[in-house]
Amino acid sequence: MESKSLVSQAISSEEYHRFRQFLERSAGIVLGGNKQYLVDTRLGHVMEEERIGSLGELLSRVEGGSSGLRERVIDAMTTNETLWFRDSKPYQLLEQVILPEFARRPLRIWSAACSSGQEPYSINFVVEEFRERHPAAAPVRTEVVATDLSPSMLSMARAAAYDAISMARGLTEQQKQRFFSRKGERWVVKPEYRRAVTFRKLNLQDNYAPLGRFDVIFCRNVLIYFSAELKRDILDRMADTLRPGGYLILGSSESVNGYSNRYRTERHAQGVVFRTTD
Repeated sequence: MESKSLVSQAISSEEYHRFRQFLERSAGIVLGGNKQYLVDTRLGHVMEEERIGSLGELLSRVEGGSSGLRERVIDAMTTNETLWFRDSKPYQLLEQVILPEFARRPLRIWSAACSSGQEPYSINFVVEEFRERHPAAAPVRTEVVATDLSPSMLSMARAAAYDAISMARGLTEQQKQRFFSRKGERWVVKPEYRRAVTFRKLNLQDNYAPLGRFDVIFCRNVLIYFSAELKRDILDRMADTLRPGGYLILGSSESVNGYSNRYRTERHAQGVVFRTTD
């Protein structure tokens, strides 16, 4: 089958409107009013492989109950930009502000929308480095629960095997040698640094109760893709999931202000963090 651009086939306004509704309903993602090029770029290969001739046909199959295709479409449209220790300030907050509060106490952390796993593993690396430097002040044990709605991203995260390009972004040579083993062309997180991290499939529109309660939630650069109504819902339900005084760490351009009154804002030299008020 000859590969054709979706845009070259002129996505109709009705098709695009239907697709925007589907994406928001299924993944919470609000797609702009003039992003046909993005649909074209991200879904072209899916449609070619599935021998689908138009966006309308794709929607009919997805809405008709093809769950496997539905997951592939959501997977393709989800932004999965990530790297080790992305934006250093949240990890400085964890190391210098949060961890000292949990000396000889258990610590549970949720990494929401974890993509291919760099964030939850980075979190655990920070804890392990803190434990080495301050053994008497470290948590007695740490559990990192990482979630994402993409099966392919979760598969990559569980495998914990990264190529040279991924390894060149954010890690020091010392961290590479300590936390990874070289296997062929890939670097694999050592088993002893994977045990504290577990992965689960979760859409942020789903019920959080099965995850349990947390002391810290990392939910960075995710809310920017959601509607105001969904942001309010997610932030309030995350407040229910956090223990009293628990920490919520958002992306640098994100805030709870105007969306939830369940948090207070704390400003530190390392950055801004939000804490539950109840």
